[in-house]
This record gives sequence, structure tokens and C-alpha cells, in this order.
Amino acid sequence: MSVAEPRRIVLFRHAKADWPQVTDHERPLAERGRMDAAVAGRKLADSGISLDLALCSTATRTRETWKLAVHEFPHRPKTVYEERIYDASPGELIAVMNEIPDDAQNVVLIGHNPGVQGLAEILPGSAEGDARERMSRRGFPAAAFAVLSFDGSWKGLEPGVAALTDYWAPSD
Repeated sequence: MSVAEPRRIVLFRHAKADWPQVTDHERPLAERGRMDAAVAGRKLADSGISLDLALCSTATRTRETWKLAVHEFPHRPKTVYEERIYDASPGELIAVMNEIPDDAQNVVLIGHNPGVQGLAEILPGSAEGDARERMSRRGFPAAAFAVLSFDGSWKGLEPGVAALTDYWAPSD
């Protein structure tokens, strides 16, 4: 890794979940969610970002989203299922990311709203093109993702240090 090369974070909200008679943590994806997860995976793969690490909530819908999305990638990153991502606030998500080893250059976090959207709103101090406007207009629907970049160590990740470089959400 070059010191001049920025780190990338992909904040990925799980795809649309179903509402069967199970606990919230065990909710599976709906049919639309399964389709959108695969489409989001193709979009991420097409971005050219080579992911080193995936941090995924332990909830059923996030694990299913990631399984369908990563199937589209040419290279499967190491995946860590992290209980602390479920129902986490932006601050709690930053604390999890501050523990990422510095040999991981590009990381995807697969989680839930409102935490993922809140993180996508507070991490960037700047944005490229119309990414911030598109994210503001669409919000952070199921299967959406934001791509951010920043310089420095994962321990230094905090609000305002990143740039929002891309945003994508499935069409309604």
C-alpha cells in the first residue's frame, strides 16, 4: 500500500427484508431484497474497488445481502461477522472501524439504518460531483451504498475526515 493512496470505505445497507413472525435479528430478505443485493454487488464490483475486508452485522438480512452481493465480485474479501454492527449508532460504528488493522486498505461495512445512513452523513467533510446531493435526495434505502475515501490510519477515522466519492441506490 502506498502512503499516498487513500483508504476506501463502502457503507452498505442491507437489502429489503421480509416481515415474517421472527425476531428482528432473524428477519430474512424479501424476494426484492435478494434481487437488489445481487444488483448492488454488481455495481460495487464494477466500481473497481478491491475490498480487503468486509465487516457484516450478524443479522440474517445483512448476512444474506452480503452473500448475494459478494458472489458478484472477482475477489472475495475476508469477512468478519460483527455483533456490534447490529443496531449500532454512527459513533459505535466508528469505534468498530477504529479497530480495523492498518493493513486493510479498502473495507465494506454491511449494516442497518439509521446507523449506516448517519455514518454516511457525518464521515464526509467533502463530496465529489453530485454524490452528496443524490444521497440527500434519495436517503439511504435498502441495498444502497456510499463510497468514501480518507487518508491516514483507521484509528484516525472520525466525523469530517472522509470524502464522499460515490453513492448508489436501487431504483424504485
